[in-house]
Amino acid sequence: MSFVKLSASALAIAAVSATTAAARDQVQVAGSSTVLPYASIVAEAFGENFDFPTPVVESGGSSAGLKRFCEGVGENTIDVANASRKIREKEIKACADAGVTDIIEVQIGYDGIVFASDINGNSFAFTPDDWYKALSAQVVVDGQLVDNPYKTWDQVNPNFPAQPIAAFVPGTKHGTREVFEDKVILAGCEHTGDFDAYLAAAEGDSDKAKKKAAEKACIALRTDGVSVDIDGDYTETLARIDSNKDGIGVFGLAFYENNTDKLQVATMSDVVPSTESIATGEYPVSRPLFFYVKKAHIGVIPGLKEFAEFFVADEIAGPDGPLAEYGLVSDPELIKVQEAVANETVLGGGS
Repeated sequence: MSFVKLSASALAIAAVSATTAAARDQVQVAGSSTVLPYASIVAEAFGENFDFPTPVVESGGSSAGLKRFCEGVGENTIDVANASRKIREKEIKACADAGVTDIIEVQIGYDGIVFASDINGNSFAFTPDDWYKALSAQVVVDGQLVDNPYKTWDQVNPNFPAQPIAAFVPGTKHGTREVFEDKVILAGCEHTGDFDAYLAAAEGDSDKAKKKAAEKACIALRTDGVSVDIDGDYTETLARIDSNKDGIGVFGLAFYENNTDKLQVATMSDVVPSTESIATGEYPVSRPLFFYVKKAHIGVIPGLKEFAEFFVADEIAGPDGPLAEYGLVSDPELIKVQEAVANETVLGGGS
């Protein structure tokens, strides 16, 4: 994608000279496939508007990106990890153990998780209950937990067509998977009342341990081929639906909006996913998006801080910027994010 050179005010957010001597002169980014298109847009615009080389942006999933991020400090490690979820405590510890002690968390905005199928197929109006019943490894039938027996959508919900259940969901290394599990599968499990059965069957030496075990069992997805993990990015999910017209995939809103000629989107709890419904909080399955910066690399890898500041500038991540055009819902507290980046504020509040 080509961008017109930005205004002088946009360029004024950072210096444009790359004078720091380093063996590597390109910012390296990896992680979330959801954040990937946004980061790629910013990287290209950054390369066009600054004297720094265009950053290298790779995908791989939130967990994979953060794992690489936490491998250590130095030019042989990445500078930025994209994530469609917050970094976990165990990941912060892994970072610290490898010498990555100062991490700058940057929230770029919000995205929604949508459920889309072939444009010429049946239309759906889902609730979390439907997805829990369709995909959970076990469900409650006649008061007992049993292996999920449902094969077609009308068995899950009589208002649905007798279409085979074929779901393509993000693999466990993707941040989207965690949001899908918590806000859809677990929410449905709890709303149907089935969670009580999981809790009664759970083992543990405390109520907290039993609840955790019940939640883990509730979000465990069936392994009989009805639910298929997609470890690649959304293009792989789209390809699966193209080859199986009964398939329904889990996507980020932005990807769906760029493929409306191939996909139709379902409502969730009677709400149509859109930038507007996510911004208002009406759409129930949305999440914040992040990238994490290795502070130790600022001043060592040319253009790193400038790239981070450019990413969250009003002209880029604001409601009228190019990222909004691709489905990102601008953070209403973007100015605070900009200040945190400028001040190099790290997790824990220091700088």
